Amino acid sequence: MKWNGSGALLGAGFFLVLAGLAGCSKGEEKTVPLGEATLHGDEVIDTPIGNIELVDSYFDEDASQRLYDEMDLQRASQAYIWSTPMVSVVAQKKGLVDAYGLDSEHDIVVLSSLKEKRGIVTGNLTVPYMFGYVDLKAGPVVFDYPAGATASGFVDVWQRTVTDIGQTGPEKSQGGTFIIVGPEDDVSQYEKEGVYTFQSVSNFLVIALRILDPDPEYMKTFKSEFKMGRVGETLEPFNYIENKDVEWSGTAPRGMAYWESLADIINHEPVRKIDKAWTAMLKPLGIEKGQPFNPTERQKEILLKGAALGELMARNIQITPRYTKPWWDGTYWYKSYDFSVPQETETRVELDERTTWFYEAVYSSKGMVNPPVGAGQVYMTTKRDSEGNLLRADKTYKVTVPKDVPVKQFWSVTLYSENTRRPYDNGGTELKDVTLGSRSEQLQYNDDGSVDIYVGAKAPAGKESNYLKTVGDDGWFVYFRLYAPLQPFFDKTFQLPDFEVVDVD
Repeated sequence: MKWNGSGALLGAGFFLVLAGLAGCSKGEEKTVPLGEATLHGDEVIDTPIGNIELVDSYFDEDASQRLYDEMDLQRASQAYIWSTPMVSVVAQKKGLVDAYGLDSEHDIVVLSSLKEKRGIVTGNLTVPYMFGYVDLKAGPVVFDYPAGATASGFVDVWQRTVTDIGQTGPEKSQGGTFIIVGPEDDVSQYEKEGVYTFQSVSNFLVIALRILDPDPEYMKTFKSEFKMGRVGETLEPFNYIENKDVEWSGTAPRGMAYWESLADIINHEPVRKIDKAWTAMLKPLGIEKGQPFNPTERQKEILLKGAALGELMARNIQITPRYTKPWWDGTYWYKSYDFSVPQETETRVELDERTTWFYEAVYSSKGMVNPPVGAGQVYMTTKRDSEGNLLRADKTYKVTVPKDVPVKQFWSVTLYSENTRRPYDNGGTELKDVTLGSRSEQLQYNDDGSVDIYVGAKAPAGKESNYLKTVGDDGWFVYFRLYAPLQPFFDKTFQLPDFEVVDVD
């Protein structure tokens, strides 16, 4: 520091002050962080979309457009998260219609082989699935449902069961008559003694069936006795499409196809009061009830970014949920289904919770949400090993399933792709290549009754019967299913350990 000949103080700090003052003329104020902005007068605000300059509290046209672009991108990404259940379930229908030729409401597809089930998002590979679809716009539908061991439901476009059927249904596996009424009809007109009558919030209705009885004779009986018709019409048996062994995909589409599907859904369904804020946010993006979906180039660009960003956010919620904690302390195992059947509480929509499930799975039911002891299903999942590291396709891992898994029916470990969330395509052609469990005849058990399951790039020598293969860079996760879980699961005296990395020569 020194004085010049005129008595002025010179130094680096002095010149910085002068530079700062020179940069603070009107319209050139010092940049302030967004969180410290006064939003008043003359101010330059540092934002994620660049500087926003206020002059007398106003900003220019460029800033205006950037703000609209950011607002619409945020809306698109959040709309992806909100709409995931709807677009996913419609994607499954489209995939089945295209691959299996369903063209009547009396068509039901039966999925049994690995190829057939590999299209289902986190499909169960132990029991057969059957799916059919009904449009309630044409009027309410009557079903005669057979007695027997099933875990089924009629499902709306939000993937909520209108009602369970079978072991957790109102008829408790004893069979019964059901009437399902559309959202714009008067349900009271159809209520009658001895008939289970329910109203769907959507015109889109899925007939989702799982047959738990492994006896082939029961399957024959079920198919002959399950009948449907419109109210006032003769009930007819279904036409079952089976043994086609065709590959297909039920994964929700990416890119513009996602928004095209959502626009179709919104035009087909009544808007629930709880969803009106979302439809308001979609309107500037070109999606509006009663209007064709013809987005501008600007809207297309934002929608493409929004779909990608929204899926990244959904995947983040799925991999690292922040609304809950692991089911067993000290592990990374989560109970996948962690929300209520209505998908809402008294104060909020269970948005993140349902996004976790419907990004990586399909359908919901009372038997899945609140399974009673000895009935229903539980789905446990993990994306990390015992060290907390995300699972990789180029490593091999082991999990030891304790003896006496507390189930009345069966347990299974099934391998899924993180990219598609469908059963993992590792080149295998049989169900045992992707799923192992208590009904697997080839399993080797340890002396204490436990079972070591290996997942990864290479099987340990002699453990091929207990091994599920991963390939390339296709990230993976598993579901550990407990069908008809017993008390030790609920009181947590039964616990799964985490996956551990194992060295394979």
